[in-house]
Amino acid sequence: MATAKFLLAFFCFALVGGSGMPGSSMLGKGTFEVATPHSRAGYWLGERLYGSFTPLSKPHVADAQQRKRVVEIACGELWVREASGKNDGPRVEGYLASVGLKKGQPWCAAFVSWVFKQAGYAKPRTGWSPALFPAARLAKAAAPGNVFGIYFPALKRVAHCGLVTDRRDSWIGTVEGNTNASGGREGDGVYRRLRHVRTVHCYADWIAAPRNGKGGGR
Repeated sequence: MATAKFLLAFFCFALVGGSGMPGSSMLGKGTFEVATPHSRAGYWLGERLYGSFTPLSKPHVADAQQRKRVVEIACGELWVREASGKNDGPRVEGYLASVGLKKGQPWCAAFVSWVFKQAGYAKPRTGWSPALFPAARLAKAAAPGNVFGIYFPALKRVAHCGLVTDRRDSWIGTVEGNTNASGGREGDGVYRRLRHVRTVHCYADWIAAPRNGKGGGR
């Protein structure tokens, strides 16, 4: 009987006192510890991260939210058409102006830059398609919010670009400016397209942190 009481008392002490011992997960009101093989110590309050941490193996929830926002902004422009088919019209000229270009210029890259500007990003800001694909921003595969580039052998460069909305097996859904229903690079508006992955030359990710800390950011 005495032995049973002793064991019960020891168990209660361990249960009550353990929360104050080193290594406890009781971190304070409104917080909890992020404990994964890829994260040493992160303390969360709502959606804000406090304290030092190393990147998790999976994208942070804010990354997914930003990708969704970029796609939503792009899709919100699907009504846009040029005024006369000559890279003009109030909205098109607004895209061009956001990167310092005047009406009449090709605007697929300007459209991409404008979308990121509306989403709160400082970069990219260019009307030149190849400039959207610096080495620090290259991505291996399509993801929502990524920029895709189409290579034109005759021009020996990426000469059309747009934004990825989703991936469907060997196809990607896109929203593109300065294109048309057939997917050309000299179109008349903003269109939703479905492109085979084999037709895409490269992808760039302007949402995730750049590799080697280069390539710009928010």
